[in-house]
Amino acid sequence: MKLEQNNKAFYNQKLNIIVEYIHNHLDSKIDIKTLAEISHFSPFHFHRISRALLGEPIGAYISRTRVETAAKMIRYTSLDIESIAYSVGFETPSSLSKKFKNYFGVTPTAYRKNKSFTIKKKTIMGTTSNTENNKILNIKKPKILDIEDKKCIYVRMQGPYKTLDYPGAWKKLWGVVKEQKLFTAGIEHLGLPYDDPKVTDDDKIRYDSCLVIHKDAKAVDDIGVKTLKGGKFAVFLYQGSYDFFADVYNYIFNEWLLNNEYELRDETVREKYISNPERVEPHKLKTEFYIPIK
Repeated sequence: MKLEQNNKAFYNQKLNIIVEYIHNHLDSKIDIKTLAEISHFSPFHFHRISRALLGEPIGAYISRTRVETAAKMIRYTSLDIESIAYSVGFETPSSLSKKFKNYFGVTPTAYRKNKSFTIKKKTIMGTTSNTENNKILNIKKPKILDIEDKKCIYVRMQGPYKTLDYPGAWKKLWGVVKEQKLFTAGIEHLGLPYDDPKVTDDDKIRYDSCLVIHKDAKAVDDIGVKTLKGGKFAVFLYQGSYDFFADVYNYIFNEWLLNNEYELRDETVREKYISNPERVEPHKLKTEFYIPIK
């Protein structure tokens, strides 16, 4: 479904709900799941969208808001440090002091005694990547496609993306193709990266290596069988090293998404590996990124 209003304005309206909630609940625990629910952002894309709009991860925004609000209260009110700490969500005054010192380079007490200190902190990252990134990264304009349901066998892995045993996973999957006589033309190599490494702890990152098949398969050991739901996707073709996937996603979510007319669906992104990395040089590898839209 195409949006009638500018996408950036649409998502900023949702972001306003999140920001308002954060600022009104600094004195209590702020649950990320609650933020996703009240904003009606897709849970699959909440972190990437909020980071694109805020210019930093949502957790970093909450932490920064707490410590910066504390600084304002120290400067402009007569409340004691202990009361300020509790009012902005710190469990103890010492927690605020440690965070304040790490962030501003001065303790809350020292700042109160000398308010002439300049404690402005530079922004960690911009809200959008370079507008030329799509050219630098060799990303083509997306095709908007309606994809049918697809059957696949898959291996789920967990851990940092750079340390996962991708060759081992593909070897296992092709072993099942051979054992169960599943070979046909048109088998596809797909990856399902569920988590954003800039947000999720390394040991909790989930990833599925999938082979799209055209015959019925049986689950065996750690290899599962499932159907990937079809639907509308924006499909980006990228040529280059896998090392720059983070930059590709930055371009898609920070620039393309905010400046087009499509809304995201509640479905994870997909990566289709067209080239064989064992036979193709890194800068010539071709990958398609499937972004679920409506």
